[in-house]
Parts: sequence; structure tokens; C-alpha cells
Amino acid sequence: MTRFLLWLAGGVVLGGIIHLVVVLTLPRLAEDTIWTRVAALDAANRMVILPPVEAGQPNPLGLDPALIYGVCSIDLTAGPAYLNGVLPEAPWSVALLKQGGIVAYSTTNRDGINQTLKLGIFNAAQTRLLAQQTLDVPDGLLVVEADVDQLFALVRLIPPHNVMRPRFAEALSQVTCGPKP
Repeated sequence: MTRFLLWLAGGVVLGGIIHLVVVLTLPRLAEDTIWTRVAALDAANRMVILPPVEAGQPNPLGLDPALIYGVCSIDLTAGPAYLNGVLPEAPWSVALLKQGGIVAYSTTNRDGINQTLKLGIFNAAQTRLLAQQTLDVPDGLLVVEADVDQLFALVRLIPPHNVMRPRFAEALSQVTCGPKP
């Protein structure tokens, strides 16, 4: 009986180890990730409005149908990037995401920003230049330091009524994203 329990315990431990290895490595082996989907949108240095999610239709990105989404791919190797625009008077949020979908920074208009979005994204070297005052920064710019050079910005708008969706999407499409403000 002891031998059977020992084999059972060994099987459970080995099964647990195999399970952990598989669960932790499979996401890294996936080819169709959020990063590859954003790259396919051709959103480099420009805001791309994602099509609205329709009820009963496939939703591969897992988006909330009540929100309007804008995506912009950012590369900090050439210099700092800026997000500028005026968004409608409704709740909105901005998130900077690293590869793997990890949020590097996030803010909302409830943080005292109001409707004006003025965000400067810098890497560590550019932040040092900023501290040495060798880079000019516009007034009212919210400075964010990223620890990676490849990011994408996700802007989410929450229209209070469906009738307002086209106007909100138009305002979001006017947001500039790229190297110069």
C-alpha cells in the first residue's frame, strides 16, 4: 500500500510540474498575439480606429462593444513619441502596452487632464536628456518614461449614447500619435 501511495504522489508531482511548464510556455509559443494583430493594423505613428464590435459576431480581441477603441504603434528608438488631441466630454482612458499585453502606463480623464490629451512618451535615455533640459517640452505635457522602445497606445472612449458613436470616433481619429507634437 505504501508503494502505491508513493507512486501516486510521484505521479501527482510530475503531473503538476508538466502542467506548470505547459501553462507557462504555451503563451510564448503563440503566433497570433495581440502584438501581431496590432502590427497588422498598420498603426505606426497614426491613430487607427478599431471597427465596432457587433453582437453575435466574432470578437477575437475581446473588446467591449460599448467602447470605441483607437490604437497607435509607437517606436521610441528614433525619438520621443507624443499623443495629442482633444477628446469629447465623456469618460476616456489611455494605456501604453508593452509586448505581451503588459500595461506600462495608464491614465484617464478623471486624473485632472479633462478633455485635452497631451502625453509625451520617453525612454530612459530621452528622459535623462529631458532632465538635463536638452529637449524642449510643450507646456502641460504629461511625461511618461517607458522601459522599452516598442509600445502601442490604446485609447478607449465611452460614448453615453449609441447615436454619439460616429462623432466620438471622428474625434478619436483626430488624435495625433508620433514623433513630434
